[in-house]
Amino acid sequence: DNSNYLPVAEFLTNAKFNVPHVLYDNTARCCALVEDLGDTDLHAMRNESWQEREPIYRSAFEQLDKLFYTRPPKDLEFQPPFDPEMYVWEQEYFYDNLAEIHLGMSAGETQPLRNHPALRQMADGLGASARHLVHRDFQSQNIIVKDKIAYLIDFQGMRRGRQEYDLASLIFDPYMNHSADEREKLLDMWEDISEERPAEDIFKKCATQRLMQALGAYGNLVSNKNDEWFAQHIPTATNLLREVVTGTDLADPILPVLDLIK
Repeated sequence: DNSNYLPVAEFLTNAKFNVPHVLYDNTARCCALVEDLGDTDLHAMRNESWQEREPIYRSAFEQLDKLFYTRPPKDLEFQPPFDPEMYVWEQEYFYDNLAEIHLGMSAGETQPLRNHPALRQMADGLGASARHLVHRDFQSQNIIVKDKIAYLIDFQGMRRGRQEYDLASLIFDPYMNHSADEREKLLDMWEDISEERPAEDIFKKCATQRLMQALGAYGNLVSNKNDEWFAQHIPTATNLLREVVTGTDLADPILPVLDLIK
């Protein structure tokens, strides 16, 4: 999806979003020069006080709220939307890369979990909903901090979907491991900015999807690409996903995988 970066960057720049400026573009040579916003991202601020982080989250949420209302040019092509099959793909990514490749479960063990009706119902329900623009990877490492303002990067995967997916991506970000109290503060902040609070059922299902996708990515990066840095985030993502699905009909297909993670 890297070929989408420059068209999406132009759209976001013209719409006055906080994004890096494209200084030079030679599409024929697949080359571009993009503004360097520095090395400080929201993840780098994870150990700072809430008072230091709060204005950055507010700035990031203001960008997300603006994205909901911004109309792109009709001829701008985005990545495939979050339809039911995209959500199913994320679920399969979880079972393929985390359950089978990273944890060593057999296809016979994962097949009945993959086919659990609660997963398909979640995919169909989320995928049938109204679609607005979503960043797709709205997490702390993709929010650069400059002059106490949040700037969005890595937006080449932008597509249409549910806004709650981006919201859940940041609030349930394994890199930050927010406490329940912090998550509530972030939801209160979002409600203050957007003037509405996400429906709990939809929000938790989006969090479930996002955390399954993240764990699938971690399993892929650790076991297929030998990048051990991501291993440290598997327990955190596991605990968050366990919290989200416990007591719901999604516990049956997901908890057997999470129970294997130490």
